[in-house]
Amino acid sequence: MSARDAILKRLKERSDGPLSVPESDFSVVTHRGWSREERLERFERLISSVHGEVVHTTSAEWTLALAEVLQRKKIRRLALGRDHPVAAEAREALGDAEVELVDVDRDIESWQREQFETVDAGLTSTRGAIAETGSLWLWPTADEPRQISLVPSMHIAVLDAERIEDTFFDVIENNAWAGGMPTNALLISGPSKTADIEQTLVYGVHGPRELVVLLRHPREPT
Repeated sequence: MSARDAILKRLKERSDGPLSVPESDFSVVTHRGWSREERLERFERLISSVHGEVVHTTSAEWTLALAEVLQRKKIRRLALGRDHPVAAEAREALGDAEVELVDVDRDIESWQREQFETVDAGLTSTRGAIAETGSLWLWPTADEPRQISLVPSMHIAVLDAERIEDTFFDVIENNAWAGGMPTNALLISGPSKTADIEQTLVYGVHGPRELVVLLRHPREPT
């Protein structure tokens, strides 16, 4: 009898009945109790510490902030979706701007090389953020495929300030992942980065060199 068979045999022959599920205490991964201001401060501090750039704006004027970022960063070709409100508002606002809007609702094989060689930036919405780690979380769709946040040299992400939660556990709980876990969620904590064997951190080796977060407040931030 193999060791595996012996273990299974002992489990099947238990005399005290089936094992019960132990009580779980998740307090260590939640219940931070941070205020809205503390979440905002922590998120911005952590994502900025790894070269992420946060631009504060309002829900009413965020497209003006977007246009300023595109001009300042000299973006000429911007990849974005169509159906999501973020993409729809951006398309309307940038209609007369000197930037080419690149459609992403195409078969990846038809524009794969274009993504790597001629697209300057990708614009996406976000589902929210995590204060504890300074991370964005995205749930890509056919309208906003994951490659527009992972391939171009710059990723511009639009985040609502009210969608920053304390911990990853809170994201899972508050968004009911247990009943419908995303199959393709992305956690983004800054531009692409890697370290070689000498532990030298290098940015932009295999993804965006820059991450700009347009942080939308309901009204002018104080």
